Amino acid sequence: MQATDLLTGDAQDFLAESWATRMHLHRGDPELLTSLLSLDDVDRLTTASAIRTPSIRLARDGSVLATSCFTRRASLAGAPLTGLVDPRRMLEEFDDGATIVLQGLQRSWEPITDLVAQLEAELGHPGQANAYLTPPSARGFALHADSHDVFVVQTHGRKHWEVHDEQGIHELVLRPGHVLYLPTGTRHAARTTGKASLHVTIGIRPITWRAVVDRALAEVLADVDELAAPLPAGWHDDPSSLATPLKNHLGAIADALARHDHDATGAAEVERFLTTRPTRVGGALRDRLAADDLDDDTVVRRRPGHAVALRPDGDDVRVLLGDRELRVPGWVRPALDEVVARGDEPLRPADLADHLDHDSRRVLVRRLVVEGLLTIEP
Repeated sequence: MQATDLLTGDAQDFLAESWATRMHLHRGDPELLTSLLSLDDVDRLTTASAIRTPSIRLARDGSVLATSCFTRRASLAGAPLTGLVDPRRMLEEFDDGATIVLQGLQRSWEPITDLVAQLEAELGHPGQANAYLTPPSARGFALHADSHDVFVVQTHGRKHWEVHDEQGIHELVLRPGHVLYLPTGTRHAARTTGKASLHVTIGIRPITWRAVVDRALAEVLADVDELAAPLPAGWHDDPSSLATPLKNHLGAIADALARHDHDATGAAEVERFLTTRPTRVGGALRDRLAADDLDDDTVVRRRPGHAVALRPDGDDVRVLLGDRELRVPGWVRPALDEVVARGDEPLRPADLADHLDHDSRRVLVRRLVVEGLLTIEP
């Protein structure tokens, strides 16, 4: 199942068509969605782990609490630790109406890490995730708008939402399994009634045309040598003296833009995205220890959400692996095509027998395991 299907079913269509301008409420699979982060998970993270700020913050009635209200200092092997959560003080603030916010869960909580990685791979835009545990009859944040698109996934309890859009003000109640999609700039606020509520927000930060054009312009401007010349002495006494040179420089830029290799810029943007994703190596320690025993019948599978793309480069193939690239001989390309075509379906080195001999396919699969693209099935 694709990540976008898990969240809303038609979210990919929303985001593909110049980003949606309307909210959308969807009833997803409650069991799958609530397993992303349960109340027990939050309990363990906040009371039985060494969680530190800024991975956690507290908010009450529209204000973020000072970290000194719920953290303490400690030491580890003689080194100081700051921002360490004091569970008792945190729980006192929670009892007093403070919402517990877990930040950056795409970096630390595996179910959410996998989901965000799959969303990034499917949508082509970076993602992030926070969670909000609000006590009974409380509100964490006042009416506000986010600078990115948001999927709100309700995983425990109920939360009452007030959403403002061009159609007016909407009152919604989210229950476990509900997903609420809010486009960028949608004003909203949420509160609980008689019981606590937990929801996860998946934020999609779009790569905009402005960012792409800015990078293209930077390349062009770097090649227009005359722009490095200083303004003439005394220009500030006669601003009109700048008009003709400025016109000439802008014309030179326009000429350079007309000659610019737009295909190359587009390809560079793709490569930029496919080599700057967060590292995805969950389970890699176990995989490395098992890789030496890999044989023709070892079952491997693509790590969930792991990006991969192949680019020819002379006699070699560049394998874009999300956070970096790998260079391999070109004659390996047919086997790599087979690996990529399998997606997240299981694969054995023996399945590459049409492309590589026994030793070569074992070496290739082992390398892809070590690089983190493939993981060995237990």
